Amino acid sequence: MTSTVPASATRTAEGSALQAVLLDMDGTLVDTEGFWWDVEVEIFAGLGHALDDSWRHVVVGGPMTRSAGFLIEATGADITLAELSVLLNEGFEDRITRALPLMPGAARLLAELAEYEVPTALVSASHRRIIDRVLASLGPQHFALTVAGDEVLRTKPYPDPYLFAAAGLGVDPTRCAVVEDTATGVAAAEAAGCQVVAVPSVAPIPPGARRTVVPSLEAVDLAFLRGLMPLR
Repeated sequence: MTSTVPASATRTAEGSALQAVLLDMDGTLVDTEGFWWDVEVEIFAGLGHALDDSWRHVVVGGPMTRSAGFLIEATGADITLAELSVLLNEGFEDRITRALPLMPGAARLLAELAEYEVPTALVSASHRRIIDRVLASLGPQHFALTVAGDEVLRTKPYPDPYLFAAAGLGVDPTRCAVVEDTATGVAAAEAAGCQVVAVPSVAPIPPGARRTVVPSLEAVDLAFLRGLMPLR
């Protein structure tokens, strides 16, 4: 389940209204969105079905129940949602065991947030078993809290995961900066009232009222995130 929050986690950087940073995982911190699609293609090929590449934009960034359910319906494959979910998790775990590339700028950003003791949470639609594997490479010490998609009643695009993370850190969600790579994750963060930095991975994301779009995490640092928050 979610980790405990240290006493220092609620401290806010002096002179900034930024209270916490909430980070997505797949496609944002780790370059794994392609892994999921490769696993889906492989599994459905074994079931005698070829996936249309255009479906990749439909399934990216969402909960497994949605993406897996869509692919079953689209292909007519003879497999249950529960069976497919097991195969997807196993296939993904196998790939991240062999390689887990970080997104450019991810390690630097995590190190900077840790150095300045900015409360940071990992908020993912992936299941706990996947998050725990990835955390071994990202460094669990970088996160005061982690939220998995199978630990909330409604995951992204609903606001629940981000509201849960903000509550767990004891901060105001409107004073949180969220970094996401998909439209689904952006929708969840915006519905929670957060300021959002979108770093598109698979599909383009247009700018919005509470949304700043950047080409890479290399454009994101603590000063940038503080700048998203009006002082008050």
